[in-house]
Amino acid sequence: MIKNIVFLRKNRIKKISTALTASLLSFSSMIYAVENLEKEELKFGFIKLTDMAPLAVAYEKGYFEDEGLFVQVEAQANWKVLLDRVINGELDGAHMLAGQPLGATIGFGTKADIITAFSMDLNGNAITVSNDIWKQMKAYVPMENGKPVHPIKASSLKPIVEKYKNAGKPFNMGMVFPVSTHNYELRYWLAAGGIKPGYYAPPQDITGQIDADALLSVTPPPQMPSTMEAGTIYGYCVGEPWNQQAVFKGIGVPVVTDYEIWKDNPEKVFGVSQTWADKNPNTHLAVVKALIRAAMWLDADNNKNRPEAVKILSESKYVGADYDVIANSMTGTFEYEKGDKRPMPDFNTFFRNHATYPYYSDAVWYLTQMRRWGQINEAKSDAWFMDIAKKVYRPDIYMKAANELVKEGKASASDFPSATETGFKAPQKDFIDQVVYDGTQPNAYLEKFSIGLKGSEKVVNGKITQ
Repeated sequence: MIKNIVFLRKNRIKKISTALTASLLSFSSMIYAVENLEKEELKFGFIKLTDMAPLAVAYEKGYFEDEGLFVQVEAQANWKVLLDRVINGELDGAHMLAGQPLGATIGFGTKADIITAFSMDLNGNAITVSNDIWKQMKAYVPMENGKPVHPIKASSLKPIVEKYKNAGKPFNMGMVFPVSTHNYELRYWLAAGGIKPGYYAPPQDITGQIDADALLSVTPPPQMPSTMEAGTIYGYCVGEPWNQQAVFKGIGVPVVTDYEIWKDNPEKVFGVSQTWADKNPNTHLAVVKALIRAAMWLDADNNKNRPEAVKILSESKYVGADYDVIANSMTGTFEYEKGDKRPMPDFNTFFRNHATYPYYSDAVWYLTQMRRWGQINEAKSDAWFMDIAKKVYRPDIYMKAANELVKEGKASASDFPSATETGFKAPQKDFIDQVVYDGTQPNAYLEKFSIGLKGSEKVVNGKITQ
């Protein structure tokens, strides 16, 4: 009996000691929190995708609390609802498509000034086709040792699209939003293979299907697999885990990742309204600090924390997919055809390669694609592209947060771009069609493509005119 009492007392003392240690650690972190927060209680939105991970990790690991922030994270029905709630102030900020703040700022769709000071990740998407389409494609895909040679190009899909077109059948594909990375990546891949993905002509025609060989339409990410299984679409471009879900359900095959379409492409950002940022500069800085720490944790020590991250994301309040489905792409591999699992350690990159820095050149690329497909239906000068990029993407705020973390000993200066960083990456050549992109010359870049608007071209009455 006495032994049991001694054990219980020791156990209680140990618990009290652990609690005190945790409290002291939390207090020591709070010492470095941003001062004079304008708003402490915040609500952030997200869509159920694995790349919302920095938000979940910042919440679960207490990084928001370290900054004196009390945050609620809430799943949203779709990208439009999410954006509208940020604009009207129901949400303080949100996990957004990289093109969403740009699209809103230029007035494609809902007009509003949205900014981003934090890029949430690189890569993370793929293009999946139904089993039937894959069966037809395989005849045109180069093989080696019985397996497809990657990257698979859209030229292997072109004969199937032409067959449908000749038979008078629409070839339907899904993407998640008109200004989504997925829309532009799918269009880029199709056009590189000689398939016309169609044009927009706002405000009269915002379907994006003018003169299209393949008809692209919007489907919310979690609904992609079931929509394809129903035969409404024959393929789609989406983020994870909804490509791997098709593999697990046995209804489709991911044929190409966005890492193969454009290596280390920026995928999602954390967006806030300009009005909110102006009213809450200190709070905004604190949020960015917490998100940077979350991204660092996600990529630390060669992704050692990814299994724990997958466990967090599999909870119903976050992504809510099975652990194995999320892990299939989040832990360094990617499965194409069932059983064809290949190493892909950078499929989801959250901090490496300056993933969190909001580069102007990334913003310019998205603007070039808006111009290429008619969402911007008139010629714009290079200076216009630069001005919009610098209005929306805010590396100045990012670097202020980064420098605070360095001063606090939570990060090293070498983790971030140098003080001489211009915001424009060196010309990039790692695209599936090997066309070189220089963010300082957007119009010259557009001239390189045989499919797409360029120069003074615009779409009028369903036709391309000068």
